[in-house]
Amino acid sequence: MTQRAEKLRREIAAAKCIVVKIGSALLTDLDTGLSYEQLEAWCDQIHRLIEEDRQVLLVSSGAVAEGVNRLGLASRPTSVHELQAAAAVGQMGLIHAYERAFAANGRLTALVLLTHDDLADRQRYLNARSALTTLLDLGVVPVVNENDSVATEEIRFGDNDTLAALVANLLRADVMIVLTDTDGLHETDPGECPTAPIVPFADASDERLDAMAGKGTSALGRGGMITKVQAARLAARSGTHTVIANGREAGVLTRILHGEAVGTLLAASLNPLDARKRWIAGHLKAKGELQLDPGAVDALQHKGVSLLPVGVVAVRGEFVRGDMVRCVDESGGLVAQGLANYGSSDASKLVGASSDEISARLGYCLEPELVHRDNLVLLSG
Repeated sequence: MTQRAEKLRREIAAAKCIVVKIGSALLTDLDTGLSYEQLEAWCDQIHRLIEEDRQVLLVSSGAVAEGVNRLGLASRPTSVHELQAAAAVGQMGLIHAYERAFAANGRLTALVLLTHDDLADRQRYLNARSALTTLLDLGVVPVVNENDSVATEEIRFGDNDTLAALVANLLRADVMIVLTDTDGLHETDPGECPTAPIVPFADASDERLDAMAGKGTSALGRGGMITKVQAARLAARSGTHTVIANGREAGVLTRILHGEAVGTLLAASLNPLDARKRWIAGHLKAKGELQLDPGAVDALQHKGVSLLPVGVVAVRGEFVRGDMVRCVDESGGLVAQGLANYGSSDASKLVGASSDEISARLGYCLEPELVHRDNLVLLSG
């Protein structure tokens, strides 16, 4: 193990704020439902970590899978309404199991259900952060899940790996631990090559990880190793390191948080963003798109400037002032995203204009930029 990896393991051993994500494949199966014995083991470890003066938030999958079992369905539904129904039924069993397991150690829990809109709206984002930090300060374990029973395909996080990363951004957690049913990230798909070695350490930003992760998903979940790698990159925006490990290993959480080399450590190698820019970067849905010319792309990536209308060649979508927009290059590749100073109707009139032409084209000038650098987050380059 490299010296840097050893240093980061020591940092993780000193972590004070931890997000733990547990996947459906660990919690449930189609035949037996929730694995109570395993769930209780994780809860015991989390309780002991809190006793060490740490704060632990749990992001748990399993509501849909438990609902599938309770309803006697042969497989995970595909329609949104059936998924919502299964989630509503399964959430009852899932949270009761957590409440009972933590209560055995005298520990209180709190159920927190989130949709993407809760984190896309700035005020609701701040409210969610306040609620979660208060619960953690009180020694309560927040159990967070996507609000599957009301979410639609348009606002779904898509998987709880992403949800865990957004919560890590929200709290600026020290480490995110993703428990899964494999030993970590393998160099190649272990389904095709059972002897493929584990990747013990890498930068979350390393593009080579995508090919290693593949595209696999489980029968009960909707993620896969690729979503865990992507979630690690999202968490890294707030300086959060990620560990992907086998949740069935004895004492896995306490071992990781006592500095042991378990699973795959994906390091946050970038300087963390400030709170406002973490929120902007965490947006998964944008209202519109601004296509940039090569000069504007270069300026954003290498000069740290605001986006001016002169560098925009096309405007797509419908948005108003203050909405989130994507900034893409001529091939459609994502460059940045930020908050628009002008709505889509006015922005379309400003395509290719210099800043001193704004008043002539619109009859007024709110700002000289389409997106100010303080409201812009670079996502590539």
